[in-house]
Parts: sequence; structure tokens; C-alpha cells
Amino acid sequence: MRHGRKVKKLGRTSSHRKAMLENMAASLFTYHLIKTTEPKAKEVRKLAEKIITLAKREDLHAHRQVFDMIRDRTLVKKIFTEIAPKLKDRVGGYTRVLKLGVRRGDGAQLAIVELLIEKPPKEDKKGKKEKGTKKEKEEKEVSKSAKGKAEAKAEAKAAKAKKKVEKVEEEEKEAEEGEETEEKET
Repeated sequence: MRHGRKVKKLGRTSSHRKAMLENMAASLFTYHLIKTTEPKAKEVRKLAEKIITLAKREDLHAHRQVFDMIRDRTLVKKIFTEIAPKLKDRVGGYTRVLKLGVRRGDGAQLAIVELLIEKPPKEDKKGKKEKGTKKEKEEKEVSKSAKGKAEAKAEAKAAKAKKKVEKVEEEEKEAEEGEETEEKET
């Protein structure tokens, strides 16, 4: 029986386990969603809940305690300024673990851990259709029109060059005609 044994060892030493869970918690706060095995997901959920509870206190000691776990000043600032205020009304239950099924290679039970706040917008990858807001579409049209302006400038330069060539050819023809008329007069 496991009476009094609250730590799941996850097959790692204590230092490795602590570092892994803190890194996973940092990823959770960065991306708002991570995919991992179910036992790790349950442990990360515990740590993330503690971090958010500390962040809701908003005092210096809480900042220092969270920084001791996360070790990234910008992420700690994000937790205190963006994430914790959105969860101010909740009393626990800031994260959710969803089971996915088994991993093909080793049969491990997979799960997703996600923060229960809205997700940040994803950056589009190359080669995929872009679904965006009106602002993004307008920015693309502006960039296309900028390309159109560049093409228009290139066409204008080509037209000027053609005019210069035609002008030079006309001057040569006039010079030849002038020579022919002089020869006829003599």
C-alpha cells in the first residue's frame, strides 16, 4: 500500500523529476497547452495550480517563489500580469487534463494539459491556407499592393528606357535623312 507516499517518482531521480516538471510547467504557461504522458500530466497540473495560486497573491515573496520554480523573468512577469488576472475569479481548477489514447511505440497513455483561459493566436506556417481576421487580410492586400507598386515602378522604368531607345533611333534616322538630303543637294 502507498499510504503517506504523495510523490510519483516517474522513474527519475528527484533533481531530474523537479527540473522536468518545472520545464513542463514553463511550457504550459508559454503555449497554454502541452502534450505528454498521463502520469506526467497529472504531476504538471499540481505544480501549475500551485504556481497560479501563488501568482494570484501578487506580492514580492510570491514573485520570488514562482521565479524559483520557473527561472525565466519574462515568463514570470507574464504569469503575474496576464495569466493570473484572468483566473482571479476561479478558486482552483485552473488546468484541465484530457486523455488522448495510447502512444504507438510503447503503449504509454497520452494526455493533454491545458490552461483554462483563451489560447493565444497561432502563427501561420508556410504552405498552409491562412485563416485570419479582416485586419490581417487588409495587411496582406497592402503588402500585395506594395508588390504591385514595385512592379509598376519596374514597368515605368522599362517604359522610360523604351522611350529613350526610340528617341535615340529617331535621332539616328533624322541624322541619316539629313545626310541623304545633303548628298542629294550636292
